[in-house]
Amino acid sequence: MRVWRPKPAPVDSSAPLVRRHRPDYQIVLFMGLLMLIGLVVLYSISPARAELINANTNSSLEASYFMQRQLISLAAGLVVFTVAGFLPVKYWKKYAWPLLLAGIAASTLLAVLGLVMDDGLIIKTNGAVRWFNLGFMSFQPAELLKFGFIIYVATFLGRQIAKGKLNDVKTTFLPLGILLAVAGLFIIVFQKDMGTGITLIGAFAALLFAAGVDKRWMTIGVIGALCLGILLIITSPHRIERVMTFLQHTSNTVEVSDASSYHIEQAMIALGSGGLFGKGLGQGIQAFGYLPEAVNDSIFAILGETFGFVGLIVIMLLFGGLLRRVLLVAEHTVDVTDRLIVAGIFGLIASHIIVNIGAMTGIFPLTGVTLPFLSFGGTSLLFTSLGLGVVFYISRYTTHKEIIQQEGSSETTVRRRGVGRPRYAGSRRYQ
Repeated sequence: MRVWRPKPAPVDSSAPLVRRHRPDYQIVLFMGLLMLIGLVVLYSISPARAELINANTNSSLEASYFMQRQLISLAAGLVVFTVAGFLPVKYWKKYAWPLLLAGIAASTLLAVLGLVMDDGLIIKTNGAVRWFNLGFMSFQPAELLKFGFIIYVATFLGRQIAKGKLNDVKTTFLPLGILLAVAGLFIIVFQKDMGTGITLIGAFAALLFAAGVDKRWMTIGVIGALCLGILLIITSPHRIERVMTFLQHTSNTVEVSDASSYHIEQAMIALGSGGLFGKGLGQGIQAFGYLPEAVNDSIFAILGETFGFVGLIVIMLLFGGLLRRVLLVAEHTVDVTDRLIVAGIFGLIASHIIVNIGAMTGIFPLTGVTLPFLSFGGTSLLFTSLGLGVVFYISRYTTHKEIIQQEGSSETTVRRRGVGRPRYAGSRRYQ
């Protein structure tokens, strides 16, 4: 009996061969430093958060509860990073479609359970259902959907580039538009998670840009995304309130204004009270119930209160260093599909950073998005680590010279004559 298998993406035959060499360990360095900072900060505020929860819910959490849970999440993240760092990328491309289907299936199940139950297997917060309750941990299927989306779209675009049909409306843009609409339906509409939807669109835009999609289609896509975003905002009362709070910092009634602006006001207080060098570990007060989601989406404000302006600059430089290394891997990767995978992961991480910091500093309307490696939470950290593990593996097969892709073509060239030799050449060929 013939067994169906997804069609693998073609290998760019015009690209120069690259042999395996030492990976980019600077990715590990930046990731490790950010993980360490996040763990130290959670250690300092964990007693305050545990005490607050115990007082409000009659629980008996240990003072180090949040730090211990984060330590477990970090350990799991390092495990998946290591596995992905040694797993050939051809397997991710081979199973791109089943991976995407798994994300869609998990999101579908979550949406159905959200209609028939209030608790138990799911976690419902303020009417939004975004997590499965697995007992020992929670799981957010949107993260699996985003990762599968990036791998599949990169594989699909790589195949279209090889066929010379990148800018074809019927065979490229129509399927991608339908896929993006399905993913957005589950994340933005069913799970009511606008922030996660924005990060998905950011990754999608990075994929299209790296693929070399015609600027006209990119412009049409941006306009379409803006129109859709406006529609999603005006059809949701709580999103309208957030936008109005962002634009006016007030509302028709004092009660609504106080409720809608409280979160961002407390975030600004935390950032401002940190001053130049911060209050120091364990000296802040915002974690004692003043700042909502202090260990999750609002961790950047807690970092500002703890380390001050200088500390935040250092943290943003670490993020910048990490993104730069990922971008360099993309620029020096020979295989088209692999370069798109790296670009998608770059777009996803960059979107998380920009949206989270922008919301906490009042640049963007407030929305719930984690700050990679610093926010408390397992699923986001797990899949961010997984994505960087894939990038780490691909960094073993880069050239010294920057690869240029001709727009709408599978041809690749090098900025200088000749192909740079790998730093540590081995006997294994690429893939």
